[in-house]
Parts: sequence; structure tokens; C-alpha cells
Amino acid sequence: MRHAKAGRQLRRTSEQKLALMRNLAQSLLQHGAIETTEAKAKELRPFVEKLITKAKDGTLHARRLAGRHVQQRAISDKLFQEIGPKFANRKGGYTRILKTGHRKGDGAELARIELIEG
Repeated sequence: MRHAKAGRQLRRTSEQKLALMRNLAQSLLQHGAIETTEAKAKELRPFVEKLITKAKDGTLHARRLAGRHVQQRAISDKLFQEIGPKFANRKGGYTRILKTGHRKGDGAELARIELIEG
């Protein structure tokens, strides 16, 4: 039974899902927008928004907490020096998901997740 098991499994173990979320989050923070499946985008949204909320705080403790997931120094610096201050006056909703159609190979629903302009 799946009682109290929130979120999508994405046909992965918990370790694989965490690695996927970390990689997608780093790509999103680096490029500002990525295209992936709709289910992955919907699962990525709260993961990234929690990181941006930590970046708004800007303390050493917040940087270390975010460093667990954003392990590339350049992306971490961009998160805390550019992205966090950009959303300083916003209470949430830092990302937008736009549906882009179906993938030709397997028909999966694709979506573009992007950071909104602060």
C-alpha cells in the first residue's frame, strides 16, 4: 500500500530519483529553462523552489543545505548571487511549466520548465 507516500515514483529507486532531481535542478539553474517530461517537471518544481527559497536567505547555513543538492560551485554561486536576490521580493512561484506536446519516439508528454523573470 502507498499510504502517505507523496510524490511520483518515476519508476526509480529513491536514490535514483534524488540523483535525477539534483541533475535536473542544476541544469535548470544553469540554463534558466529545460525541456523534460511533464511528470519530471512537476516533480522538479517544488525541489527547485525550495532551493531558491534557501538562496533568498543567503546565510552560510542555507548555502550548506543547498550545497547538498547543488554540488557544482559555479551553479551554487549563481544560485546565491544572482537567482536568490532576483526573487527577494517574491514569496513563491519562481518557476513556470509550459506543456510543449508529445515526444515523437514514445509519445511522452513534454513540458518546458523555466524560471520566471523576477
